[in-house]
Amino acid sequence: MAESALAATQDNAVHLVDASVYVFRAWFSLPASLTGPAGQPINALLGYTQFLCDLVARVRPGQLAFAFDESLTSSHRNDLYPAYKANRAPAPAELKAQFRACRELTEAAGFVTLASDRYEADDLIGTLATRAQARDQPVVIITRDKDLAQLLGPRDALWDIAANTRLDTHGVQQRFGVWPAQMLDYQALMGDAVDNIPGVRGVGAATAAQLLRQFHTLDRLYESLDELARRRRGAALRRRLEDGRESALLSRELCRLQRDLLLPAAADDLHWKGADPVRLDACCANWGISARLQRRLRELG
Repeated sequence: MAESALAATQDNAVHLVDASVYVFRAWFSLPASLTGPAGQPINALLGYTQFLCDLVARVRPGQLAFAFDESLTSSHRNDLYPAYKANRAPAPAELKAQFRACRELTEAAGFVTLASDRYEADDLIGTLATRAQARDQPVVIITRDKDLAQLLGPRDALWDIAANTRLDTHGVQQRFGVWPAQMLDYQALMGDAVDNIPGVRGVGAATAAQLLRQFHTLDRLYESLDELARRRRGAALRRRLEDGRESALLSRELCRLQRDLLLPAAADDLHWKGADPVRLDACCANWGISARLQRRLRELG
């Protein structure tokens, strides 16, 4: 997306931040030797705080919310599929503490934060995005996660501020070979090894995109297996799809983002509320945030 197009998108846009992605990024990219007054690691908190300051300085968004993941094991998706994300090691206590600190600091700086032990950050963003779209407001989702591409409408964008890459609907199509409205079915076919979503064995990204270009939707694809089998090399692919039908349908439900959750009252107004100086100073002192970063946080509004 061109800079001029992004600026037009942002004029009245709701900005929704997939905060956990940037906490994890800081955790892995900054050394654990960065510690606070009590000797506790603060690498994730420092990197996230820098990200928060840079984001607000660059965008000056009118409406902004930060969604955090609260648990990797209690999502409603684990009810559907107990093995969901079971391949991930539990987050260490040092990282969990910094997650809490990142959310506390964001709230103290005056911004809306959301988290749930039942739904993931992606679902919270899905609901907020759907509300904004119903008000005819464009949405900018700040993330590194392709899963959120399914939410995009014609005026929306995904923006990874760290890599400075932006995707609108056409950008999604160019990168993945499918449109945002097809991303859910695309993920259902190819699965996701990172989240332990099975997909259809033997169907990768290129094949999934090709099938959806031909048949448009997962349901239409499964209605057209006889047609597929008559094509060159179609018989073997049909067998894979038939064998993986239940897996594809399960994977689609695992990848489907919730868009109608009941959210706390704070989500009704995403405008900056102004920093709470006492709370902000206490958080910064407790974790050893530098005076420079403290000044930047106070000046965010």
